[in-house]
Amino acid sequence: MLYNPAPKNAPWFEHLTDSVRALGHAARDWQVAAQAAAADHARADHPGLTEHDGRVVALPPADAVGWNSRPHSPRPHSVAQRLLEKHYREAMYATRHGYEDAARLYASGAAWAVRQVQEGKQPRHVEFATQPNAETPLLALTPGSYRVGTEMLATGRYDQAAKVSAAYKRLDDCLYAGDVAADIGAQEYIADHEASQMHDAWAVAEGTADAAYAYGLALERALQFVLLGPKETHRAEQRAAQEQPATEGEAK
Repeated sequence: MLYNPAPKNAPWFEHLTDSVRALGHAARDWQVAAQAAAADHARADHPGLTEHDGRVVALPPADAVGWNSRPHSPRPHSVAQRLLEKHYREAMYATRHGYEDAARLYASGAAWAVRQVQEGKQPRHVEFATQPNAETPLLALTPGSYRVGTEMLATGRYDQAAKVSAAYKRLDDCLYAGDVAADIGAQEYIADHEASQMHDAWAVAEGTADAAYAYGLALERALQFVLLGPKETHRAEQRAAQEQPATEGEAK
């Protein structure tokens, strides 16, 4: 989806909106890439693919000795299938990881923006803490990184406040499940019941990327609600500035 970014002299809230929207577009691009990679992997790893049994003779190097001196006959089609499956599997995991990172940045960045406005601040861009020499922002892992004042949204009569709360709970459940699975996996000994618990936890944690993206979307809409007050204040200030010269002229 194309959109026109705010000009440099636009009010702070328009640049903040663009900042959050850009995080959402990045997450969406990663989501599409992850879906495409998963589809490619599924096709490459499909058990119903016909495997051609044709073979070629691979001659050993001239200086080979022993077992290595014997020619062997690999099947080109089978080799190609294995290499493609490996390639697509690696691409699937890489894009899945990138999607989760981008979605979590979107969610935490949108939450940061909403909190800033709720606290009466006027940031022009989303801000992330970074690690030294890191190319990407530090993922928000502190307990409050994804929280917003949902009570304030409800009090302000935002009709989507309940959906924001539900989206946050879903993301929190996924993140918690991931922590549980990681803690069990780090143990030296894992009992059978713990292995089952870890498997179930990982199954829930796999939804983290989608949950974070959905929460980011909900917060992006909530941001426009909390910006209604600042936008009205800005318009009032503009009207006052335009009326001021006329008032002074009438007085003379």
